[in-house]
Amino acid sequence: MLFSTLGRYFFKRYMITAIWFFLGVSAIIFLADFSETNRRMSALASYTLYGALGMTAMRVPSILQQTIPTLSLFIGMTTLIALNRRSELVVTRAAGLSVWQFVAPFVAGAFLLGAFTITVISPLSAWGQKQSTSLESSWRESSGRARPSNFLPWIRQISDNEDTIIGAKSFQQDTLTMADVVLFHFDKNARVILRQDAATAKLEDGYWLLNNVLETRSDAPPSRIATAQVRTNIKQEFLQESLEKPENVAFFDLSDKIEVARSFGISTKALETQFHSLLSLPLLLVAMTLIAATVSLKFSRIAQSRSVILGGIVCGFVLYVVTVLVKAFGSSGVVPPFVAVWIPVIVAMALGATILLHQEDG
Repeated sequence: MLFSTLGRYFFKRYMITAIWFFLGVSAIIFLADFSETNRRMSALASYTLYGALGMTAMRVPSILQQTIPTLSLFIGMTTLIALNRRSELVVTRAAGLSVWQFVAPFVAGAFLLGAFTITVISPLSAWGQKQSTSLESSWRESSGRARPSNFLPWIRQISDNEDTIIGAKSFQQDTLTMADVVLFHFDKNARVILRQDAATAKLEDGYWLLNNVLETRSDAPPSRIATAQVRTNIKQEFLQESLEKPENVAFFDLSDKIEVARSFGISTKALETQFHSLLSLPLLLVAMTLIAATVSLKFSRIAQSRSVILGGIVCGFVLYVVTVLVKAFGSSGVVPPFVAVWIPVIVAMALGATILLHQEDG
């Protein structure tokens, strides 16, 4: 069926619909993100219109990648409903083809969309996020503004029997520099003996170089110094790996990142969850397509109500929310990453196939 004339026709209709959806959603994302970028950064001295357009274009793949599971549901429903309204599926059924035969081209199209996301959109997303963040940081630095605030985990180091916890608002991987840094120094009794607030902290060979530092002690008034050094045993490679966001790593680089992180003793739960999430994406899109088929195949023929179509949309949305929620559990280590990612996908595919069997084959 996949390589027959009818199969190629259905596959072509599905891909054309997918292209139009991708173009439309990308345009909406571009306009919304450009408006937000213009609002936040138009006051910066280095801001330019062409630069903002380029920054927005670089962020589009990252946002688009998050919408693809839900997008595949609407692509499948739109294609099947359009074929039904033109009675093309009715003729297909009259020719003696079963639902599994004429749904196969749509399933194949969904699988290829998932593969396209993994091989093309994911690398573009990772590259675009890094470039846009770097560009925004350079604009803010040249304008004397604070760097963009990104969530960073607290870092704990134990050096020379001194326990220090370090936090910052942002981090630049290319220069190994943190901005808006705070350091808490503890003694052997776990009491805070010194707090240092610094504008920046750069990781050098064996020490942190702090700039514009405000030191606060329990037994002395606060004092400000231009620079300070804090000894550390943290390696530059360790810092890069521990602060790398899984979403900013391309699919083909995730395996290497996981191995490097393990060699440094860093938790790889988030990276493993991201890897399995991307690896399972083609099957997740197939599950979305099966759910779309359960509510769209008989729409015109037996005049199903709009509530059935709404039910399919709700089911697809719930599936997407569940996958995101379970992915968070996998990233935190509550659930093994493999189980957290694959179980919802397998259950959704089995559920969609079961409903189709009940509807079509009794």
